[in-house]
Amino acid sequence: MFRATIFTLMPDMFPGPLGASLSGDALARGLWSLEARNIRDHGLGRHRAVDDTPAGGGPGMVIRADVLAAALDAGVATDDSRPRLLMSPRGRPLTQSRVRELASGPGAIIVCGRFEGVDERVIEARGLEEVSIGDYVLSGGELAAMVLVDACVRLIPGVMGKTESGSEESFEANLLEYPQFTRPREWEGRAIPEVLVSGDHAKIARWRREEAERITRERRPDLLRRD
Repeated sequence: MFRATIFTLMPDMFPGPLGASLSGDALARGLWSLEARNIRDHGLGRHRAVDDTPAGGGPGMVIRADVLAAALDAGVATDDSRPRLLMSPRGRPLTQSRVRELASGPGAIIVCGRFEGVDERVIEARGLEEVSIGDYVLSGGELAAMVLVDACVRLIPGVMGKTESGSEESFEANLLEYPQFTRPREWEGRAIPEVLVSGDHAKIARWRREEAERITRERRPDLLRRD
C-alpha cells in the first residue's frame, strides 16, 4: 500500500484536499494511507523553537538541523525504504515519469519546508531528495506535498474508474493531451470535430495523436526534445 508520511509545522492542513474526491475516497477505502507528523513536537525549550537566524546573516529564519533530524528519526524506522523528499523550489522538477515511479512504490516520506528553508546539513545527513513542483515560491511545502501525493494516489490501481484514464493524459509519451469534447454536438455555433463522431476508431486515434503533437509543439516544444 502507498504510505505518505508528511513532516510539517502545519499538520492541521492535512488531509485537506487529499481527503476529498478521488484521493479522499481511496483514502477511506484503505487504498493508501496518510500520516502528518508535527516537526514542532521536537522543538527546543518551553516554546518548542524549531528555527534560528541564518548563519552569515540575512532575512528570515531557517529550520534547525537538530530539530528536523529528531523529528525524522522518531517518525521513520531505520529500515523504511521509502524515498525521503523535501519540497523545495530549488529541487529537481517533478515529472509524470517520477510520479509513476513513486506511485508504483511503497510511498514517500515528505518534508515540508518553511521560512527561508532547511539547514543544509540535515538535507545531506538524512538523504533528503529535493523536489520542486514549479518555478515559483510558496509560503511552505505543504501545498506542494499535496500536489505530489495527489499525482501519485490517482495512479494507484483502483483509484481511477478506468485504467486507460491515466495513460492518455498530458505528459504521457512526452505529449500534452489532445482536445476533449462531449455533448451537445453543437454549442454556440461550434461543432465537435466530425472525425470524433465518425465511429472510425483508427481515424480518431490518428486525429488525437496529431492534435497532441500540434498542441505540444505550440505550447511545450521542450517536451518533444526529451528522450
